[in-house]
Amino acid sequence: MSLSQRSIAEFFGTFWLVFGGCGSAVLAAKFVDSGNPNINLGIGFVGVSFAFGLTVLTMAYAIGHISGCHLNPAVSVGLVVAGRFKVAELVPYVIAQVLGGLAGAGVLFVIASGHDGFTTAGGFASNGFGDRSPGKYSMVACLVAEVVLTFAFLMIILGSTDSRAPAGFAPIAIGLGLTLIHLIGIPVTNLSVNPARSTGPAIFVGSAAIEQLWLFWAAPIAGAALAGLTYKSLFAKSNAV
Repeated sequence: MSLSQRSIAEFFGTFWLVFGGCGSAVLAAKFVDSGNPNINLGIGFVGVSFAFGLTVLTMAYAIGHISGCHLNPAVSVGLVVAGRFKVAELVPYVIAQVLGGLAGAGVLFVIASGHDGFTTAGGFASNGFGDRSPGKYSMVACLVAEVVLTFAFLMIILGSTDSRAPAGFAPIAIGLGLTLIHLIGIPVTNLSVNPARSTGPAIFVGSAAIEQLWLFWAAPIAGAALAGLTYKSLFAKSNAV
């Protein structure tokens, strides 16, 4: 596959991740029955966590054989550091991922705007720290959470896609891994571990989210790079005993 074809696949895959994952948070996390306001039909944190995991799992099978299904600038960086991806292809992948995230957030915004009283003041599934953290966690706590959870996510990706791992099961491990880290991290930062996922909603929320966006680029990339270095140094095939 050409680089342009793989980049287009990354665009569609990241669109699906943001539209599906953030869409579940915006449209379905809280849903009160109009006929009975006491009945909450929303999917909550658990449902949103599974939605993000399912977007990656489904796209891993759909485009994994085309682009590798990174869907995330931090993943691409981690794979470069681990020696699994060409540095020359990093920028086109990141551009495609960010554009896909923006497109996913844009379509979600159009749909959500069709509901009376909709406003992005509720966060629009954006990420944040301090007053913008769902649990009001400090900047340091959010920074540590994003670095550690991205590190863990990349270790899952690198391990499950290793040539020594059982073939065909990587999408399941990666999808469930993303589900797990969302279960941990949603109360802290609304969970990013993905700069493209963070950028899409932030653009539609505006200055409040954009001002904090730096953390959701810096922390995931740092965690991913550290994982790539760790896996390459300790567990790469050339280091196997």
